[in-house]
Amino acid sequence: MNSLLRYAHLFNGEPMHDYKWLNEYCLNRFGSAKALEALLPVPHTPKQLMAFGDDRYLSTMALRVFRAGLKHSLVDAKWPAFEEVFFGFDPEKVVLMGADHLERLMQDTRIIRHLGKLKSVPRNAQLILDIAQEHGSFASFIAQWPVDDITGLWQYLAKHGNQMGGLSAPRFLRMVGKDTFIPSQDVVAALNAQNIVDRVPTSKRDQAIVQDVFNQWHAQSGRPMCQLSAMLAFTVNH
Repeated sequence: MNSLLRYAHLFNGEPMHDYKWLNEYCLNRFGSAKALEALLPVPHTPKQLMAFGDDRYLSTMALRVFRAGLKHSLVDAKWPAFEEVFFGFDPEKVVLMGADHLERLMQDTRIIRHLGKLKSVPRNAQLILDIAQEHGSFASFIAQWPVDDITGLWQYLAKHGNQMGGLSAPRFLRMVGKDTFIPSQDVVAALNAQNIVDRVPTSKRDQAIVQDVFNQWHAQSGRPMCQLSAMLAFTVNH
């Protein structure tokens, strides 16, 4: 059965529009294919993802954790100090930072002094080291994860990482360039309007439904998930 039709009964509505509708909507909104393409993100290739050191993945993961709930520009302005106090986010050094070290960081006015978020950094360093031991590098693990199960990667990071639940995992992946859709407010509103899900997809069931829809669009268009996500968001508030 066509996966767009499979869930049509869930909320007593019509099935999700196919990619042809989505593309035509966006072309009509922006006037041309060139104008649309200029607005769409481009994910990194697996080779590009593999080129990042695991220290950069840890830095970006920590940046996402500290950005959550705070003004991004405030966090970004302090990030050079974070790079310094966390030894350039070298996982093998960060993982050795104990409670006393983190307590001392709570006195450092150059950084954001949130103990729970500070504690997440060595814990996520351990995650990266554990994955690297099994897969050769954390970069390899991220690069090789199949996009048609990207919600599975969200779930893995949320379960095994620290403070990586909610939107943190997909936003972290987008920040490092891994292809993913993001259930942003506009994306969820568009999915709700077309009777696919009626809430932010936090459960495995709802994430599977949304993954299946994006997989169908990907198969129809060949577009990466991040572009499909952006195009769907463009259908809201217009």
